[in-house]
Amino acid sequence: MATLLFRFTHVSEEEVWEVRQLLEEHGFDTYETNAGFWRLGVDAIWLRDASQLEAARKVLDRYQAERQERAQQQHAEQVQHGQAPTLWQRLRHHPIRMLLVGLAVVAILALTLVPFVGLIETSG
Repeated sequence: MATLLFRFTHVSEEEVWEVRQLLEEHGFDTYETNAGFWRLGVDAIWLRDASQLEAARKVLDRYQAERQERAQQQHAEQVQHGQAPTLWQRLRHHPIRMLLVGLAVVAILALTLVPFVGLIETSG
């Protein structure tokens, strides 16, 4: 029976390609599915043989640890050279996203604090 090995949700095309290559190099029998037009399915890589799951997980875990180390190293180099994106640069590049995040924070604070403001007014 097929076993889910790797979901593509929030994964870059580069990483998906690297995972495909890695699994192929190690000889794992896999196939891919996509979520489809209505996004009701799962974008993922599946193992055809469940007995390969442990070995495939070890290979993927090692790959992801190496990828994380590379990303952290790259970020540290960017910080060292003053090229790491700052909050203001992100705001300038994604103003709508940052505005929506700010509005969400304000809405959550308002929903949290409104009952207490009502208590203060009734007791005073």
